[in-house]
Amino acid sequence: MLIDPFIGAAKQRALGWVAFVGSLFGLAAIGPMAHIGGSGYSNLIVADYFSIFVHAVIILPAALVILGSMDYLDMEGMQRGEFYALVLFAAAGMGILASANELVTAFVGLEMSSISSYILAGFRRRAPKSNEASLKYFILGSFATAFFLYGIAMVYGATGTTQIDRIQAYFESSPIASLSGSALPVLGLGLMLVGLGFKVVAAPFQIYAPDVYEGAPSPVTALLASAPKVATFAVMLRIFCVAFGSANSLWFWAIWVSAVLTMIVGNFGALVQTNVKRMLAYSSIAHAGYILVAFTVGTAAGIAAILFYLTAYSLMKVGAFLVVTHLGQQDEKRLDIKDYAGLGSKQPVLAACFSLFLLSLLGLPATGGFLGKFFAFQATLDKRVVWLVVIAAINSVIGAYYYLRVIISMYFWDSAQDYMPTVVSGPMATALAIAAAGTLYLGLLPSRVLDLALAAADSLALR
Repeated sequence: MLIDPFIGAAKQRALGWVAFVGSLFGLAAIGPMAHIGGSGYSNLIVADYFSIFVHAVIILPAALVILGSMDYLDMEGMQRGEFYALVLFAAAGMGILASANELVTAFVGLEMSSISSYILAGFRRRAPKSNEASLKYFILGSFATAFFLYGIAMVYGATGTTQIDRIQAYFESSPIASLSGSALPVLGLGLMLVGLGFKVVAAPFQIYAPDVYEGAPSPVTALLASAPKVATFAVMLRIFCVAFGSANSLWFWAIWVSAVLTMIVGNFGALVQTNVKRMLAYSSIAHAGYILVAFTVGTAAGIAAILFYLTAYSLMKVGAFLVVTHLGQQDEKRLDIKDYAGLGSKQPVLAACFSLFLLSLLGLPATGGFLGKFFAFQATLDKRVVWLVVIAAINSVIGAYYYLRVIISMYFWDSAQDYMPTVVSGPMATALAIAAAGTLYLGLLPSRVLDLALAAADSLALR
């Protein structure tokens, strides 16, 4: 934003490279943070293996979105320094959210990320759908934030603290029976679930997602569908599995029911969509349900499975939306499934990348999406939560229809005569290559990332 006024309009694309280099420095800074560790700001922020892992998973999709945004902003005449600044502000807020060891600090990180996201959703100021998306996201997001903050107040009223480790110690020293009989902590936990459930698009709080994802600029949708979900699930794990870990009986069935509803709403909603962005929006809802399946167990293995799933999910979802960004062309007028007809012959490499991301979202073996589901379902089966896994498996089969329909369109339908494919630029090709390589790496050589996820889960000091 400081550089923007001092360079000409022709050079504003360089701002994207400045932001990208900045995100790489942020990624590199994880190394010293991991070496030093510890806590800061009177234990409000912690640098354990869990937060370090989540930081990497947040920064990577933000960097890819910056790369994939450059051509889009040029094409739409929106090349502005504040776009990249807002992406970085949002990523910084997500980092605070992931590292927070105190509920009000988590609220600050949530707001820092959310306010940036509200503005980004409406960045296409001349597009009515973008304005609608921003307004809906802001209004419903404000309600969700209020629920979260009110829940914090109730937990503070019951425990006298907002620090997660102290809340954990308080509930460990209190019998579960007396905890269940007290209204304040139960209501506080329920209100926080509502607020955070909105951010991860879990049912029944997902109603805004299809409209917001469709109306927001496509690169922004790539960001909204990935990094905020990672950061919010991270703080949910700290709250539910650490602070309220000894009170698992209070939230198990709420998460169980939400997981089932989320999978059903997401998959059945996606079945009837012809707009690719809306279909991928409902797909994001369904994947939140699969993550919640592993969330129910609250064990180190379950948390490691969630972290691995979120890593794979971020790469394949960012990659899919960046393909949509490129193919949508000016004013995002080519978003229908039939607009992808014949892509396999006109742009075979791009079609292959999109197919890879869709098959990974489906859960095809040799992709990161398959092992993400496998580890999540395995951790849940280990705790004998069988019926939830059965429902998740059925939903995965249902999801095959709408993913394969797009692939069939690309390879077996006749292409429209008026469609002229555009060349994929260097920054977009780099972003897609990184996302595709990461998706295959997690599917073929998952052990390194899984070991890091297990170390991250162990650092949470579960009880």
